[in-house]
Amino acid sequence: MGDVGNEIQDILDRVDSIDVLDVLLIALIIYGAFLLLRGTPAIALLRGGGVILVVIVLLARSFNLEVLDSLIRNSLTGLIIAVPIIFQPEIRRALERIGRTGLRGWAHAGFSDLLDTIASTAMDLAVQRHGALIVFERETGLQAYVESGIGIDAEPSRELLGGIFFPNSPLHDGAVIMRENRLVAAGCTLPLSETRLSGEMGLRHRAGLGVTEGTDAVSLMVSEETGMVAVAADGRLYSRLDETRLRGLLERLLNGASSNREAAERS
Repeated sequence: MGDVGNEIQDILDRVDSIDVLDVLLIALIIYGAFLLLRGTPAIALLRGGGVILVVIVLLARSFNLEVLDSLIRNSLTGLIIAVPIIFQPEIRRALERIGRTGLRGWAHAGFSDLLDTIASTAMDLAVQRHGALIVFERETGLQAYVESGIGIDAEPSRELLGGIFFPNSPLHDGAVIMRENRLVAAGCTLPLSETRLSGEMGLRHRAGLGVTEGTDAVSLMVSEETGMVAVAADGRLYSRLDETRLRGLLERLLNGASSNREAAERS
C-alpha cells in the first residue's frame, strides 16, 4: 500500500494547473459532443463501438496478445479519419446547431390565433383521416424546399389547409411550408429521414422528421392511415398528440423561452 501511495503522490506532484485545464477541456469537448449527438443513431453506434474496443483492449492486455495490441495502437489514426466519414450527417447537424446564434421569433400579434387555427385544423384532418404535413421555418432557411413546391403566400386558414390536404387534390401529397404567419408554399418535397420508425408511420412521417434533422424547422404530421397527430423537432418525434398537447408543444417549440416569459407576464 505504501508503494502505491508513493506512486500516486509522485503522479500528483508532476501534475500542474495546465495539465488539469487540459484534461477539463478534453472532458468538456467530449461531453459537449455527446449532448449534440444525444437522441441520434450515432449514440448507439458510438456505444457499440466503445464496448467492442474495450473488450478487444482487455483481451489483448490480459492474454498478452502482442499482434492484436499492436494492431489497435496502429489503427488509431485510421479511426480518427473514419469517424468524420461515418458520422458525417450527425457532425453536420451538430455544427448547424452551434451556428444558430438566435432563433427567428414567431411571436406576433396573431400568433395565438395562428396556433389555434393550426391545432384545430390538424385535429379535423385527423378525424377525417386526411394526411397532412406542415413545416414551420425558423432560423434555417427552407427556400430550397419552398421552390420545390407551388408558391402560395397566403394567410393560413382552416378552409385553405383543408382544401390543400383533401385526398386526391393536386397538392395533398406534399408539404406545406409556413414562414412566420404566412403559408408560402404547398406540395413541397422534403428529404426523408433514415431513422427507423414504427410501422404506423409512413413516408409523411419520414419526410417530416427528415427536414428537422438537417434544419431547425418544426414539422406537424397527420397520419392518413391512423389519424395520429405528431410533431418533429431537432430530429425527435412527439407522437399521439391531442389538441391541447399539440398547441402547447408548438408554442414551446416555435416561441421558446420568449413565450414562457410572456405567459408569465400575462399571468
